[in-house]
Amino acid sequence: MKICIRCGIEQSIDEFRKQKETKDGYANQCRLCLNEIQRIKRKENKNETTHKYEKTPTGFLMREYRNMESRVTGVQKEKAHLYLGLPLLDRFEFYDWAKSQQSFFVLFKIWENKGYDRKLTPTVDRIDSSKGYEFGNMEWVTHSENSRRGSVSTKRVKITPMN
Repeated sequence: MKICIRCGIEQSIDEFRKQKETKDGYANQCRLCLNEIQRIKRKENKNETTHKYEKTPTGFLMREYRNMESRVTGVQKEKAHLYLGLPLLDRFEFYDWAKSQQSFFVLFKIWENKGYDRKLTPTVDRIDSSKGYEFGNMEWVTHSENSRRGSVSTKRVKITPMN
């Protein structure tokens, strides 16, 4: 048990982040308080630091993975019918896969050089949309190309009865 110096509540040591610099190896403020401080700082600087980080390859991949995760877990409710329950690589497997793909770095550089044009944003496309985000079923394409592919694959062919 440990007392948070910010809220004054005694909590389980699991509620504190590890921090080598302190005597006991844990932060002096609980996770909830640290998260609140981060929220306040992000609001004050309008997420400037986060936006800068997301324009680095590592930060971009972190955001991309969170978006993929929110699709397969149903957080993005409007897309749940397309993704919910499908397999998703482990976070670090995804990072390793992405960093091994030359196409990611080529598309990222083009996106960066064109001033972060949304249409040119690198995205992961599932080759077979009935399968999840897994090895052999993912490739890097631009946002524009991914949207085009999505609209083509969702079009229905109307069958009319013969007279």
